[in-house]
Amino acid sequence: MTQHTWDAVIIGSGAAGLSAAQALGRSLRRTLVIDAGQPRNRFAAHMHNVLGHDGTPPLELIGKGKIEAESYGVQFRDGRVESVRDLGATLALALDDGSEIIARSVVLATGVSDDLPPIPGLAQHWGSSVLHCPYCHGWEVRNTRIAVVPTSPLGMHQALLLRQWTDQLTVFTDALGELDEAATQRLLARGIELVSEPISEVVNNEQSVTAIRTVNGRELPIDAIFTAATLRPHDEMLASLQLKRSESPFGSFIAVDPTGRTSHPRIWAVGNVVAPATAVPQAMAAGAMAGGGLNFVLVEEDFDLAQQAQRSQQTPTSGV
Repeated sequence: MTQHTWDAVIIGSGAAGLSAAQALGRSLRRTLVIDAGQPRNRFAAHMHNVLGHDGTPPLELIGKGKIEAESYGVQFRDGRVESVRDLGATLALALDDGSEIIARSVVLATGVSDDLPPIPGLAQHWGSSVLHCPYCHGWEVRNTRIAVVPTSPLGMHQALLLRQWTDQLTVFTDALGELDEAATQRLLARGIELVSEPISEVVNNEQSVTAIRTVNGRELPIDAIFTAATLRPHDEMLASLQLKRSESPFGSFIAVDPTGRTSHPRIWAVGNVVAPATAVPQAMAAGAMAGGGLNFVLVEEDFDLAQQAQRSQQTPTSGV
């Protein structure tokens, strides 16, 4: 192993990646973080349900995390990893600038992209008044006129959940398909308005959404919209390694064990790239777990390598 080989390279510097970086830096591991600078929650002004950091801007937390990781010797580099090759004892990471980095292990923490439904005007206020998580944003829009725009039958869960935050809830049922009588009565029993007409556009002003317009020209005043995007994990750089995947209601994601280790012995994956429904606290915990688990694997390998070197240096003796 040359001096240019990193113990660990972390791809992505969101909450999960930085938490892994801090754990590895504190373990005296040569650690490099490569980041393209596009965290999933960059559209949100504040984080919530993050103990001790409630209301903190996401980018502020990331900035503090980088400073902390750097204090433990972790290094950072801007860029995008295009591919990862298996070299046996190491991995080779090809970057978008044409350079290559060698590492003993990799932590993928690149997150996902939220591909919103193609409804005109919906994306304009994504992260402010067009939202996805009641636990992250429900308090801020409590007791206002909230619309749920499902993208599949799974949206029924979101519709039921949001009734906790407002009694002025409208559910646009077009994507839910034909609701049976029991489901309909369950929603109506709590005063939820059901609109079956497809949406033609979301009406906005500079600050927020203001209404939803249906295809028949009906316009309903709305203060906030909750919807579910199609989740696209940023794991294409690992495609050639053919890692095992798991299927979930959210799509296909790389399969990992409780420490975040994938089916490749030198690759871990943490945060939204493998668990898209998790929020910042869970992502931080997963990163810390991966950092500790990865370090232990390298500790075991260090002992193995030391024993192999010792045996190779011993001069064999022969009997007479």
